[in-house]
Amino acid sequence: QVQLVESGGGLVQAGDSLRLSCAASGRTFDEFGMGWFRQAPGEEREFVAAIGWSGSRLYYADSVKGRFTISRDNAKNTVYLQMNSLKPEDTAVYYCAARNYELGSAALGSNYDYWGQGTQVTVSS
Repeated sequence: QVQLVESGGGLVQAGDSLRLSCAASGRTFDEFGMGWFRQAPGEEREFVAAIGWSGSRLYYADSVKGRFTISRDNAKNTVYLQMNSLKPEDTAVYYCAARNYELGSAALGSNYDYWGQGTQVTVSS
C-alpha cells in the first residue's frame, strides 16, 4: 500500500507559478512510476504529466508542455510539479498518482494503482 499526500496548491493570478509536491509513504518510492492528473469542475479527469521510476522518462500533456515540469526526488519520496505561466484554464484539483509497473500508457489514469486526495489550484484572470 502507498499513501500519497499532495500539497502546494492555492490561488494565484494568471502568469504566476506554483510548485506542487506529492509525498509518498508505505512502499519503496523508487519502484513506482508517478503521474499528475487534474480535474476541473464538470470536466473529466485529464492527464497532466508523468515520470518514470528513475526520472529519465518524462511525459506531458500538450496543454502544459513547455510550462510545467515534473521531477522526483527518490531520497525524499517526493514528486513535484513545477507550474509556470499559469492560465485560468489550469484551474482544477490536481491529483498525484503512482503505478507499480510502468506498463501501458502513462497518460491513462486506469494504469495507476494509488491516488492522493488532491490539491486545489485556482488561477484568476
